[in-house]
Amino acid sequence: MAAFLTAFIGELREAGVPVSMVEAVDAARALEHVDIESRLSLKAALGATLVKSARHIDAFDAAFEAFFALMPPGGEDADRRALDDQVAVSGSGGAGAGASEVEDLVAALFSSLRDGDLGLMQSVVRSAVTRLAGMEPGRPVGGAYYLYRVLRRLELDEVGARLRDELETPGASPIESRLTAEEVERRLEEFREALRAEIRRRLVADRGRQAVARTLRRPLVEDLDLTTASRDDLARVEAAVHPLTRKLASRLARRRRRGRDGRLDVRRTVRSSLQTGGVPIDPRFRTPRPTKPEIVLLTDISGSVATFARFTMQFVYAIAAQLNRVRTFAFIDTIDEVTRFFGPGVDFTEALRRVGTEAEVVWLDGHSDYGNAFGTFVLDHFEAITPRSIVIVTGDARTNYHDPNPAALARIASVARSVYWLNPERRRYWDTGDSVMGAYAAVCDEVHEVRSLRQLERFVEKVAIPVSRPVRRLV
Repeated sequence: MAAFLTAFIGELREAGVPVSMVEAVDAARALEHVDIESRLSLKAALGATLVKSARHIDAFDAAFEAFFALMPPGGEDADRRALDDQVAVSGSGGAGAGASEVEDLVAALFSSLRDGDLGLMQSVVRSAVTRLAGMEPGRPVGGAYYLYRVLRRLELDEVGARLRDELETPGASPIESRLTAEEVERRLEEFREALRAEIRRRLVADRGRQAVARTLRRPLVEDLDLTTASRDDLARVEAAVHPLTRKLASRLARRRRRGRDGRLDVRRTVRSSLQTGGVPIDPRFRTPRPTKPEIVLLTDISGSVATFARFTMQFVYAIAAQLNRVRTFAFIDTIDEVTRFFGPGVDFTEALRRVGTEAEVVWLDGHSDYGNAFGTFVLDHFEAITPRSIVIVTGDARTNYHDPNPAALARIASVARSVYWLNPERRRYWDTGDSVMGAYAAVCDEVHEVRSLRQLERFVEKVAIPVSRPVRRLV
């Protein structure tokens, strides 16, 4: 069991879930006090000792289902399983089951869903996977494909429609109809989940836990690619932003409190050591002069990078208390200050909506024009830049073949404390097509490829408490 637990913890770490040695020992001790033949007890014990954040629950669930997929569900009748296995072995053994067999399976499925007979449903699941999935030993792992093949033959939508007609009483009110529809969907989802579990169990038996776990592995929400994330993934990211920014703000505040001693004062320390024979046992520190940076955010909000711009602004404004001042300028082919939309207590989603509808960010054709945006900023808003300003530019540096006007950005960099560029596009695509990242990188202090919340969090933390001015370098 120790080796099995070690492999499971290794999979969690591979998936990005941090598990310390102490937590691993706690998990082993917890297993001494639970019934390890009970999946629920086992999962609860491991989850309580190994998972520290709600963001890691999905990764834990995926790893658990792969590593413990061979365990039978609780309460299953052993004799009935044996009978089902016997039926499965005698079946056609592939996706080419005949129409009559499929009709029998659909009829049994409908009866199990209508009557809530979980035992019959499990029998249908096992027979359906055996007869319709077409699983062959040694083939590459493809659980989603096998699930698709089974559902396509069973025509689950039609079964759901029949079930709604069966369960809904004549003359039902709209609320009653809605409740019936939700109940039908719950039963269908229960059947789908049972199918997934059965397919996963057979894949693990054939190909091993680690191989299946790798296919089920999903990136943590903070590692999701913001530029290609699906709508569901963006909803997960949105839910994770607030907790992340709150932790970041408290971490920055803690670091500021710890930094109150200032740097070592060598002259005073040496002078003090004369009283102890030259041994510097009483180090003296300079009086700290904490400074909070001023942030000037220049962000491209055109369609290709709008999502990244949104989360960048959300991160920066979440730690506004740790900054001296934040001014935000949005642009597409011209630039406008949008700081007024982000006042204290303002709903951030509403502020973003106003940026999209009220800010004057389109001058000519609505395609990104970095050269004109930077030139307009120098002409109309240059007073926003001071020697204490940290300028953060976000965008993919694709100018649609307009004049990139790097001189305007160089003018900004000549006054600002530092200029950073965050590009959500992969570095290997920079300077291809209409990208002019190289021209802008030459006048920036640093350029970064930032595509996830984790990278964004690290950068914002670095900028909020700068150690020293970065060395301006050419890329």
